Amino acid sequence: MIDATRQANPLIGLIDTTSRLRGRLKSAFAASAADLGLSEMEVTVLNAVTGASTPPTVPQIGRALGHPRQVIQRAANTLVEAGLIAASPNPDHKRAMLLAATPKGDAMKRTADARGQEIAAQLLCSVDPKLVAQANELLETLRKQIDAHFRNTPEGPKP
Repeated sequence: MIDATRQANPLIGLIDTTSRLRGRLKSAFAASAADLGLSEMEVTVLNAVTGASTPPTVPQIGRALGHPRQVIQRAANTLVEAGLIAASPNPDHKRAMLLAATPKGDAMKRTADARGQEIAAQLLCSVDPKLVAQANELLETLRKQIDAHFRNTPEGPKP
């Protein structure tokens, strides 16, 4: 049964559905992070650093992922201590260090990616790959529209 709130505003239903989907996917891929001995946030930060075209800063990662800077900083500190990423001075900012993966971090990322591919392949045996691709395209379009809304709206939360 669809409740009145979901019927009144489709974004409410989208929030509920994406939250549930995120929870299911998080559970499915948790083994990948656990195998590495990293928390989900540490894997997320490692992915952000290794996937960046130029070394990012903690605030940049936080803004891009929608997480508080402090949460990203804790994960980055752990990754630095583990020798998976390195922090170097940022000529554009005194306090926001530039983060780059070390060879050990790159190797761990490749290991995590391989494990993630195994899990994804198992899941694709039970779901329609075309439907997944369509959903991804639609969600990406929605995300861009919502981002544009907040860029063009002086009041309200900023992504």
